[in-house]
Amino acid sequence: MIVDLLPRGGNEATTINPPAGVFHISTHGSDWLWAAFSVIAFSFVLLFGLSFTRPRGKRAFHHIGLVILITASIAYFTMASDLGYAPVPTEFRGDHQTRQIWYTRYIQWFLTLPLVLIELLLTTGFTLSDIMMTVAAAWVLVLAGLIGSVVQSTYKWGYFSFGCVALFSIWYIILWEAPRRPFPQEELRSGYYLCAAYVSFMLITYPICWACSEGANVISPTSEMVWYGILDIITGPFFLFFFLFVNRKAEYQVFDLQSGKYTPHEEPQPVSAKAAEAGQA
Repeated sequence: MIVDLLPRGGNEATTINPPAGVFHISTHGSDWLWAAFSVIAFSFVLLFGLSFTRPRGKRAFHHIGLVILITASIAYFTMASDLGYAPVPTEFRGDHQTRQIWYTRYIQWFLTLPLVLIELLLTTGFTLSDIMMTVAAAWVLVLAGLIGSVVQSTYKWGYFSFGCVALFSIWYIILWEAPRRPFPQEELRSGYYLCAAYVSFMLITYPICWACSEGANVISPTSEMVWYGILDIITGPFFLFFFLFVNRKAEYQVFDLQSGKYTPHEEPQPVSAKAAEAGQA
């Protein structure tokens, strides 16, 4: 249990799992990660309970949110335990200096960012191919950040540029392309504008944090954890509850998102004798 992992004497995660790298998180950084984990995990439990207030077949948005929150919970549990990282040589800190780079966080983003965008775009008239292109741009953004974070030389900023191009593509889609489409339920258009602006603003804050942490190594890993943790809480639980609130009047039948929906098999029609003979012929 989590209680057993947090001994009565205090948080011993960095003692049980000693950090590697010259620049690594402190015990206070681990404390913050446990706090962030608690917020995200509690949000998962709350959203799980709220999903039962919706009738069956009208929980698609809730279920996507649950996947986002459980993924983030596992990631933050791992990082709070001082696990899921690799020591990587730094660019601006001199020779033989290493920094903790948390690949766990990029795995989390690889899964959760596309789901946030899918949840947002499902309220629009976007086709599946359009949504998949947005998901692909999100994957490029995350992978570029991961690769750039483990590159020691200035070439890391080339990957940062690739990520920025992917970010601009996402902005173009959710701020320009999607609003131009006819919405299946026009009542949701105003809510979409609010949610799209919310996500667009939050997305620009991540590259800024990356540039100051994994990029230029200006801030410490503990400060990085605090910064990213705040962003993940605002973009995760806060956004999901805001999204569900502004789309509380969504009519799921217009999206064809009924969970558990199936198409019954039609009974085979009897074949006439003449048709059977024609088929044999």
